[in-house]
Amino acid sequence: MNAVRLIQGTAVPLNRSDVDTDQIIPAHWLKRVERTGFGRGLFSQWREQDPTFPLNQERFAGASILIAGPNFGVGSSREHAVWSLLDYGFKAVISPRFGDIFRNNATKTGLVPVVVAPEVGEALLAAVEADPALVVNVDVEARTVSAPAIGIVEPFPLDDFTRYRLLEGLDDIGLTLRHAEAIAAYEARRPAWMPSLNTP
Repeated sequence: MNAVRLIQGTAVPLNRSDVDTDQIIPAHWLKRVERTGFGRGLFSQWREQDPTFPLNQERFAGASILIAGPNFGVGSSREHAVWSLLDYGFKAVISPRFGDIFRNNATKTGLVPVVVAPEVGEALLAAVEADPALVVNVDVEARTVSAPAIGIVEPFPLDDFTRYRLLEGLDDIGLTLRHAEAIAAYEARRPAWMPSLNTP
């Protein structure tokens, strides 16, 4: 995954609470075998049924941050929910609370889940709705979210290890490959009778 240090851009307001992963990416999209192309399925049921849904509004086009109500990403553990948000172009999601599994999946894939106090979330939702050009900053290194034009600068919780992973762009494979030399050395001296991936 790519390193994430500072996300600076406009935002989409999704003023709904308890948005579950089936609403983020409906189940029929899970038949795809690729990891790409899920952006078209992001909130697809809502987008198809409601012409006024935020993602259908031109004024929010090109946004890189999603601002949601509380309890975003609850429900089943499908990684596709995170993939669809990233594939659509979002780099961070701001909410007063996330589903635990969704949050874990997000940080392992490079999508930054930003937890804010409910009143901060409401202020950001209202401000972006009123002004789609409002610039929002998510600073992973400083662990702050800000919207200078409306006077918001708030810290957000991010443990040291997750912050390190995001700053260095390390997914689970990347973390493993930090030990590539040790793995290669072990493989070189491993007894021949043990199973090997190189055996025809």
